[in-house]
Amino acid sequence: MEATTSLLDAAAVGDLVLLDPLTENSLLHTLQERFRRSDIYTYIGNVVISVNPYRSLPIYTPEKVQEYHNCNFFAVKPHIYAIADDAYRSLRDRDRDQCILITGESGAGKTEASKLVMSYVAAVCSKGEEVDKVKEQLLQSNPVLEAFGNAKTVRNDNSSRFGKYMDVEFDFKGEPLGGVISNYLLEKSRIVRHVKGERNFHIFYQLLAGGSAQLLQQLKLRQDCRHYSYLNRESSGLPGMDDAANFRAMQDAMRVIGFSPTEVTALLEVTAVVLKLGNVQLSSNYQSSGMEACSIAEPQELQEICELIGLDPSMLERALCSRTVKARDEAVLTTLSVPQGYYGRDALAKNIYSRLFDWLVNRINTSIQVKPGKQRKVMGVLDIYGFEIFQDNGFEQFIINYCNEKLQQIFILMTLKEEQEEYVREGIQWTPVEFFDNSIICNLIENSKCGILAMLDEECLRPGVVNEDTFLTKLNQLFATHKHYESKETQNARHVMDASLPPQCFRIHHYAGKVTYNVTGFIEKNNDLLFRDLSQAMWAAQHTLLRSLFPEGDPQRVSLKLPPTAGFQFKASVATLMKNLYSKNPNYIRCIKPNETKTAMLFTPELVLAQIRYLGLMENVRVRRAGYAFRQLYGLFLERYKMLSPRTWPRWAGSDREGAKVLLAELAFPPEELAFGHTKIFIRSPHTLFDLERRRQERVAQLATLIQKTFRGWRCRTQYQLMRKSQIIISAWFRGHMQKNKYKQMKRSALIIQAYARGWKVRRAYRRYFRSGASARLANFIYRRLVQKFLVGLRRNLPPLSVMDRTWPPTPYKFLAAANQELRSIFYRWKCKKYREQLTPQRRALLQAKLCASELFKDKKTLYSKSLQQPFQGEYLGLTQNPKYQKLHAVAKDKLVMADTVRKVNRANGKTVPRLLLLTTEHLVLADPKAAQPKTVLSLSDIRSVSVTRFSDGLLALHLKETSTGGAKGDFLLVSDHLIELITRLHQTLMDATAQALPLHIADQFSTRFQKGDMAVTVVESAKAGSNIPICKKRGSHKMEVLVH
Repeated sequence: MEATTSLLDAAAVGDLVLLDPLTENSLLHTLQERFRRSDIYTYIGNVVISVNPYRSLPIYTPEKVQEYHNCNFFAVKPHIYAIADDAYRSLRDRDRDQCILITGESGAGKTEASKLVMSYVAAVCSKGEEVDKVKEQLLQSNPVLEAFGNAKTVRNDNSSRFGKYMDVEFDFKGEPLGGVISNYLLEKSRIVRHVKGERNFHIFYQLLAGGSAQLLQQLKLRQDCRHYSYLNRESSGLPGMDDAANFRAMQDAMRVIGFSPTEVTALLEVTAVVLKLGNVQLSSNYQSSGMEACSIAEPQELQEICELIGLDPSMLERALCSRTVKARDEAVLTTLSVPQGYYGRDALAKNIYSRLFDWLVNRINTSIQVKPGKQRKVMGVLDIYGFEIFQDNGFEQFIINYCNEKLQQIFILMTLKEEQEEYVREGIQWTPVEFFDNSIICNLIENSKCGILAMLDEECLRPGVVNEDTFLTKLNQLFATHKHYESKETQNARHVMDASLPPQCFRIHHYAGKVTYNVTGFIEKNNDLLFRDLSQAMWAAQHTLLRSLFPEGDPQRVSLKLPPTAGFQFKASVATLMKNLYSKNPNYIRCIKPNETKTAMLFTPELVLAQIRYLGLMENVRVRRAGYAFRQLYGLFLERYKMLSPRTWPRWAGSDREGAKVLLAELAFPPEELAFGHTKIFIRSPHTLFDLERRRQERVAQLATLIQKTFRGWRCRTQYQLMRKSQIIISAWFRGHMQKNKYKQMKRSALIIQAYARGWKVRRAYRRYFRSGASARLANFIYRRLVQKFLVGLRRNLPPLSVMDRTWPPTPYKFLAAANQELRSIFYRWKCKKYREQLTPQRRALLQAKLCASELFKDKKTLYSKSLQQPFQGEYLGLTQNPKYQKLHAVAKDKLVMADTVRKVNRANGKTVPRLLLLTTEHLVLADPKAAQPKTVLSLSDIRSVSVTRFSDGLLALHLKETSTGGAKGDFLLVSDHLIELITRLHQTLMDATAQALPLHIADQFSTRFQKGDMAVTVVESAKAGSNIPICKKRGSHKMEVLVH
């Protein structure tokens, strides 16, 4: 190990192997001194001793986890994290299964130690969603098992009343895969009775304090603990423990592990049944035959229990108050007395809770177990009850102390084995060590033929009257001469007077001390009988979980074979545990309780000395010190002590082993104090090691002085060089600053001289050249500035680009009015040009038509203003949609320009008839709308002129040339609803076809040529015309009057 200051502090060494001298007093003083310094952990080689401080210490932070992660076991202060890290790395890197054995008496901190080991391993494992889930499930198993398996005792507020061994399984990378939990000897007698000042199992108090009103109502429970007999009808208050918060934490832990809501509810229902069984009271009565019998005094509790488990109350009452005895082929129902009834009730409560606890452990194992087929490594953590010595020790203490004897046996044997293997491995001669072998005590208890457990089983199976007196008598006969057994009878035979040993007791000299056991209750607790009627009643319940706990209650599986005794079962469990531990590399944590009052940082030497003795710490130190107290790898040893020899300091070029030999040869230690192994140096006595450490400290002080001297000289030289460099820099900067100031002054002076010289030259040139034309130059300059200002301002205030917007900024100066007007005209024309460039061909043609209409009719005909808002569509008949009109289009074989319905005025009487008008690029066709047959087809070249009125009517006169083929009957008088568009398109078509404009006459009178001669047409505006359709009236043979609105 690396001898750090913590380990080699002579007043309080961190490793008890280095104690000099080694006595009980020196060992006790060392533990007390370290405890006073809040160093609660101490080593014996690679064994960790933990003294419970009864308060939180700041030594379990994440920073501490990182400090001990992958560290050398002895490179840092003693800590439980160091042994956890060493075990984990041995498992991961060397592929060796590990086990961590945590022992000590109740209240010594074993449960907390196991939690710290598990939390450290979980913290240093690699991260990942699946790995984190497994780690969380393993850690969360603790709150659940503590709730159901821990209780307050007079020595410990959170005492484990069961033994727990957890195998955590890892893959080849060291990542946790899952685990398996084994439990041993739950103290189920606590269910029905416990001494004043203690409590029943935590779960009952947590359920009553933390359960909601709805849950308690569902479980038929009251919140007051004083209502329940199994809780001694006492208040549940416990300083420093919040039962309600612990209940919520337990529920959360179950959820993490994977319990379903149904399973949690069933678990709490069975727990409530156990609690309520204690309130079932029996009353005594006598049958007609005079035999005593019992009955249920108050059926309310029984009724509620049966409602919870789905059982007929009469069946449970019969099972509690009577018993079926089978004799040969007959079954006889016998009544029970009140004491027998209470015994059966309590036996049922203990069995239900014990089996429920086993089910709970198995259910947790189901969630955390590893899938079969995966290669795995195992780290076991054993947290089991410590050695117990009470005023009144019964069957439970006997079994617990037997287990601790076995653990002490494995501890001594494996420690010796490990020590011997190291000596052989290093080539050092092994010296046999004398130690107390407790196998004689283990054999006294577990011998299969004549051990105490075998005798107890024999008494339980023997027919006839069986009681504790016959059992004690048999023990006295068998072990009358055994040096580790004594009783009142054996003492009398040896003529020993001892008033501390009562008649109904026997005493065993354990490795930890003498323990007196009261045999009262041994037979009953070892038998652990449950009447078959009660098992069958539980199997008959409808509650699935409770029914599964009593498979022997099935009438189809009735067996007359007696179940194994509690002692036999525990002995088999311990044998399995020992076999498991022997197959793994052991790591030990020995827990010590410093005081009986659980006071923080209080150390009671007498109590601690008793634990030192029964934990065998002195023997452990002697085994570790057998031959050589200190051993260390050559490399680490040379690295720590090489400064003691000038040949090895500061560097050694050879092998580490040769370097260590050279170093120790120069220090002139006696040869018998040293031994050189293959990889390690061995030092016999702690005195030699402390002398070596003293020399190192002196040499370190000398080297520190040398380093300080060298450092101070270097620092002074560095400071001087820095100051000199700074002085040079400051001087350079100062000189530069002075030159810059001088240059600036010279530059200012030169600028002033230049300014005066330039001013003199300008004034001279002004007088010579500028004065004669100054006014014209100034005026021209001002004019250009004003024009520039006008143009810049105009650019910033240009009107919008809409062609409808004719606004323009006003002229700021009158002499710019003409230019401003010209710019306005140019801008507007530019806007119109941009607008036209954006038009589509269809829109352009439409606007050209509108422009043509404006040129023809604007300010000439009233109808024009009404047509402005009407778009020119051209085709109003729907020729393509109406098949009736399609043949009309075939008559005119050229391109259609316009199609509309018009009214033709009769030349004879002035009446109007409807006609279809088709205007093409070469023809004008008039057709009958009914027959869709052309009446007249005119060539555009036949049209001579067109006459319209100035009013808002749709009348037009189509004047034809006399030579035209269609003009034989004369001109046409037509009325159109789209007069403006018709004449405009006729004008454009004629222009495109003949390059000649259409002669258009707008007048109130015009002459038309008919077949019978010319006729004068007079247009009169009259209110008689009720619509836009003019009314034509003939006034003789050559006159026609047209009334328009």
